[in-house]
Amino acid sequence: MNKQEKKLKLKEWKQEKKIEFEKSLPISRKLFEQLFEYLDEKLDIEKCSHDLSLTVEFLIQNNLAQDAVINWLKENGGYCDCEVLYNVEEKFFDDAVL
Repeated sequence: MNKQEKKLKLKEWKQEKKIEFEKSLPISRKLFEQLFEYLDEKLDIEKCSHDLSLTVEFLIQNNLAQDAVINWLKENGGYCDCEVLYNVEEKFFDDAVL
């Protein structure tokens, strides 16, 4: 396999991972972006309590399925509100390696 073929395979693999990631989302990308913004604003004012209390607050306010979202967040490194921002949000960037 030459260099060009390897680049193509890598590009295809990354695209497949992005598609899998999008399919795994328990809520829309837009709602996740709103959650990240909400947490960012709240955590500017108060310290992380090392739980998902702010995330749960957001989910309740928006009538979203708490269990599905919280389980997904934990599977992706978000065990508390600050980890949701530090570990999960970066997975939504275009250049993220999933």
